[in-house]
Amino acid sequence: MPATTTPVDLTEFSAALGGSRQLRGHLTRPTGPGPWPGVVVIHEALGINDVMHRQADRLARAGYLVLMPDLFTDGGAVRCLVPTFRAALSGRGRAFHDIEAARTHLARDPDCTGRIGVIGFCMGGSFALLAVSGGDFDAASVNYGRLPKHLEQALTGSCPVVASYGARDRTLKGAASGLEASLDRLGIVHDVKEYPEAGHSFLNDAEVGPRTLRPLMRVAGIRPHPESAVDAWRRIDGFFATHLKPESREG
Repeated sequence: MPATTTPVDLTEFSAALGGSRQLRGHLTRPTGPGPWPGVVVIHEALGINDVMHRQADRLARAGYLVLMPDLFTDGGAVRCLVPTFRAALSGRGRAFHDIEAARTHLARDPDCTGRIGVIGFCMGGSFALLAVSGGDFDAASVNYGRLPKHLEQALTGSCPVVASYGARDRTLKGAASGLEASLDRLGIVHDVKEYPEAGHSFLNDAEVGPRTLRPLMRVAGIRPHPESAVDAWRRIDGFFATHLKPESREG
């Protein structure tokens, strides 16, 4: 049986934390009996789409209780995109409270073990990187996320981090090496890899965005790269299993 996805209302948590006045999310449960470790999925700049739902389904099939908050709930993608991007770069803003609302919802779910990871793609990768230092997450997967200006300050006290970048991503030149160097200096457990043939959004299993813009996106290196994605998911799966599943740590 496939994993099941249901809508959830996160407004109570987000409002209490100072986040969005309205916040919806999508909760995907694995099949079989729980409890399971949790994973908060942070969507890319284009919002929640079929590709993002398939990413959540994939994590659920791997044995995680998955919650993907819609950071564009309160105003829609057009109205929310600019302030959400600003939050991703500054480390401040309601989107961070919305992410914490999703984590809190998982932590209070009786089907969650209490160990919770976070994974983000594109804009979501930036948020995942900035969410690591609070001590609330047990592991983070950062996928082609932009580095904050004060990187080591943002990473201080971080949970373990697995990160994936594409060498052909023109917007993030040097990001992988810069992130790895900072994690090394801070002594944070990590696995950072840059894929020579991949560009931005290479973990997507299909092209996204308006069809009229897709040729330009390909030229900019924004496209799937299945060969790199297979290895990146292998690393993410292994990293999350080690840090989120007690039976894997004991084995």
